[in-house]
Amino acid sequence: MRLPRDVSGAELAKRLERLGYQVTRQTGSHMRLTLPDPPEHHLTIPAHEALRIGTLAAILSSVAVRLGVSKDEVASRLFG
Repeated sequence: MRLPRDVSGAELAKRLERLGYQVTRQTGSHMRLTLPDPPEHHLTIPAHEALRIGTLAAILSSVAVRLGVSKDEVASRLFG
């Protein structure tokens, strides 16, 4: 699946809540999301207007590894 080019950090955080992640804190322009299921998984997402495609791909790859699915599966769950 092709990744969207105009996803903001806030929008990505909201979509990741569907997978169980919760915003645990925000410091400056970065949000910290946590998946509370043991073992915990933490993500740091920039709260920018539009995330760079490489940043988005890296975040989705990290989520895919934690959930044990492919990056395309995560992308389709979030943006499909």
